[in-house]
This record gives sequence, structure tokens and C-alpha cells, in this order.
Amino acid sequence: MSILDLFDSGFKQRNEDHFAAIVRVAMSDDVINEAEKAFLDRLARNLNISEQEYKKILKDYKSHPINPPLSYDRRLERLYDLARMVWVDHIEGKDQIKMLKKFAIGLGFKAENAKYITDKALKLVHQNVDLDTFTEEMKTMNQ
Repeated sequence: MSILDLFDSGFKQRNEDHFAAIVRVAMSDDVINEAEKAFLDRLARNLNISEQEYKKILKDYKSHPINPPLSYDRRLERLYDLARMVWVDHIEGKDQIKMLKKFAIGLGFKAENAKYITDKALKLVHQNVDLDTFTEEMKTMNQ
């Protein structure tokens, strides 16, 4: 096995684990609604999750470890990616906010702050800011 094969398999496993964690968050209310399903479909394509793996993860998502980012910057980076995906999928209104709020909590943000974090994240994504601006704005939102 080459170094490239090791890297590829590790990267693939992290993508599958990340996807399974998002599925777990989506399933927190025991239902995946149409908006969440559309989002998961798009996320699976973006993470190169095969149709077979997608079905396997949906069936047994709890068998994958949850590895939320330990650093605040990495959490913000994942939130930025998820907010952009939610926005690109045109999931409107309450569903958009509810879904991103669940993801924010799943990333390790406090539940009592999730509404404010979600609102700010969506506002910034709507303004089409880059990751650096997003991170700085999120870090200074209470100042």
C-alpha cells in the first residue's frame, strides 16, 4: 500500500464519519424531512460518498464516531461550510434555520447560543464573505 492509498483511505473515512455525524444530527428528531434529505444528498456528493456507503450510513449512522472539531477555528470552518451548503441548497425559512441550528449544536456550540450563531452565520453567508471574514465576524459578534 502506498502513502497515497493511506492518505486517500484516511480522508475517505473522515468524510464518511463527518457525513454520519451530520446524519446523526439530522436524525436527532427521528425524522429526515425533505429539506434535510436534499441537503444530505448534496453533502454526500460533495464528500464523494458512494450511493452504497450513503445507504449504509443512513441505516447505521450511530456506528460511526462523532468527532466534533476540538478547536474553535475548526468549528467555525465547518459551520461556514455547512451554512454555505444550506444557503446554496435554497432551503428557505424556518427549515433553513432549524437545520443549521441543529448542525451548530452538533459541532459543539452551546445550545443556548445556537440561534444567535445560526443567524449570524446565515447573514454572513448571504453577504458572500470568505472564510477569514466569516471567522473574524463570528469571533467578534458579541463585541
